[in-house]
Amino acid sequence: MSEKNAHVVCPHCQATNRVPDSKLSAAPNCGKCAKPLLTATPHELNAQTVSKVIQKNEVLTIVDFWASWCQPCLMMAPEFKIAASQLPQIVFAKIQTDKYEQAAAPYNIRSLPTMVAFKNGKEIARQSGALPSHQIVQWVQSLK
Repeated sequence: MSEKNAHVVCPHCQATNRVPDSKLSAAPNCGKCAKPLLTATPHELNAQTVSKVIQKNEVLTIVDFWASWCQPCLMMAPEFKIAASQLPQIVFAKIQTDKYEQAAAPYNIRSLPTMVAFKNGKEIARQSGALPSHQIVQWVQSLK
């Protein structure tokens, strides 16, 4: 019986890696650049990377849609980072909607900040409004 694998997009070089599920908690490295695949910190997405990270990651991926002019977004940023550090097997990413409007448009974001959970390229949940880190962690854990 073969082991189940998950595809994980490297936050450093954007290579898609196939990782055995049993190795996801063992801090796997990218096969191309050898840097950590799961960083326990949010990484910034841009117009070129947003769809690949969302579509190709088979692990739970939480994307924070935010804008530089949004005070609640700025207040939540450090809380999002704390939550990411507490959930190292989850991919946390951010996309700045005022900088990459076209990249964020397909996700129908109506208010900021909005966190959207994706798995296997599909949206499975969303949460609008700024939250403290413990509530972000609770929300993400409820999705597993």
